[in-house]
Amino acid sequence: MKKIMLAVLAISATTISLSASAQFAKPEDAIKYRKAAFTVGGAHFGRLGAMAQGRVPFDSKVATDNAEIVATMAKLPWAAFGEGTDTGDTRAKSEIWTQNAKFRENSEKFQAESAKLVAAAKGGREDAFKSAFNATAATCKTCHDDFRGK
Repeated sequence: MKKIMLAVLAISATTISLSASAQFAKPEDAIKYRKAAFTVGGAHFGRLGAMAQGRVPFDSKVATDNAEIVATMAKLPWAAFGEGTDTGDTRAKSEIWTQNAKFRENSEKFQAESAKLVAAAKGGREDAFKSAFNATAATCKTCHDDFRGK
């Protein structure tokens, strides 16, 4: 049942991400959407971080479940960085729009590393999981350093 729900979530997420930019009636709707996607992804990434840092025991099943959610959420927020979403209740830096190719490249790296994180979690080896977690976290840091204000 859980696998079916994850599959439905993944399909829905893909569909939503493809049409996300067209669905926002107002820029503030897009900002809320992307913030929500980052919040959910961050919550699950935090659970993985606790395992990677040894604060909780490594559990391949729990890591896989959370990594799959992170990988799904990693696909969602990017369409919500459209025109007019650079102001308002956001910490997005103007560089997102002035250096958009670099921003897109960072988002693609994050998505790729998130997929590798899922594979590592499924593999059940804690050392591989920690390495994949660190690589994924590095993509987060790079993007935050370049494109997220305080």
